[in-house]
Amino acid sequence: MIVDLTDEEARAALPLKWGAVEPGVLPGWVAEMDYALAPPIVEAVTAAVRRGTAGYPPFGDGGVGAALTGFADRHWSWSPPADATVVVGDVIAGIRIALEVLCPPGPVVVPLPCYPPFRDVVEIAGRTMVAVEVDPDADDAALDLTAVEDAFRAGARTLLLCNPHNPLGRVASRAELEALAALAEQYGARVVADEIHGPLTLPGATFTPYLSVDSRGILVTSPSKTFNTAGLHTAQVVSLDPEEQVRLRSLPLPQNHAYSPLGMIAAVVSWTDCDAWHAALLGRLASQRTLLAELLATHLPRARMRPLAATYLPWLDLRAYGHDDPATLGLAHGVRVAPGEHYQPGLPGHVRLNIATDAERLERTVRRLAAALV
Repeated sequence: MIVDLTDEEARAALPLKWGAVEPGVLPGWVAEMDYALAPPIVEAVTAAVRRGTAGYPPFGDGGVGAALTGFADRHWSWSPPADATVVVGDVIAGIRIALEVLCPPGPVVVPLPCYPPFRDVVEIAGRTMVAVEVDPDADDAALDLTAVEDAFRAGARTLLLCNPHNPLGRVASRAELEALAALAEQYGARVVADEIHGPLTLPGATFTPYLSVDSRGILVTSPSKTFNTAGLHTAQVVSLDPEEQVRLRSLPLPQNHAYSPLGMIAAVVSWTDCDAWHAALLGRLASQRTLLAELLATHLPRARMRPLAATYLPWLDLRAYGHDDPATLGLAHGVRVAPGEHYQPGLPGHVRLNIATDAERLERTVRRLAAALV
């Protein structure tokens, strides 16, 4: 059911991921999958284009909220109200809107390492960032709740939570999320939860939606990461407060406008009609996770890989090979991976790798990294 794209097909389908490297270089740097789209999405979007659906998006959410409710109920036994969703262009746009419209004044806590746009969006929203560092090489790498409380006590009033975590591939426990929710309530703070990787929780781990433990939380998510539809630009902000829903729906056009009618159609189909494809994807990614461990043991035995509980983006500690910037060395040997320094400035010797490709490309990727470092 999961169809691998050829190099030529991938270069056409994924112009950023594949277009940013020279022919012959393996792109394992950006979070897109080298797989064909789920057939129901292709059929729905193609039919919409044939109908001429290329105009402005409709008022309302076009059924996106109800579709998410159904998916969340089937997969996580959690049913957010269908009318709690407001459609936005993408997750970072949703976080910006949440900061601008819903979150109280004050600095924003951002756990590091983090997805780099988290740092940028805080600044764009006119807020000050308070970094809380997590040891990316710790056995658990849990959020430092003592440091979070210190930040709240000092005046921070928002925390950006990435759950599951990018780039660490970690899924927070329910107990951890409940403790965070208790701190937020105690200090009058809000948690903005980016859960775009929630559907990419792999076998062996359990995903807990943050809003299931904190009714004051703000969810920002999208099917785009799981179903490879980032270019269709549709995400959603979910608030359980009806007054906040009204505020979000009343935003002026320049503040929330970049979502697409085709993306809304794709979102509804993704959340509603792609469960079989989604299950096959998780099976493929679990196989790739196992293969990567075997390849590292053979070709980079001193590499340390964090347990990959979710996402297709394993985090590798390569410091044992004595190079501060393994990503640059890898590029010189025909493979592009994401430098760890992008996720935590000043952090040497780490990379984030993309395993959502075929087995042969993954093997060549590890072999080329080994040739660069050993």
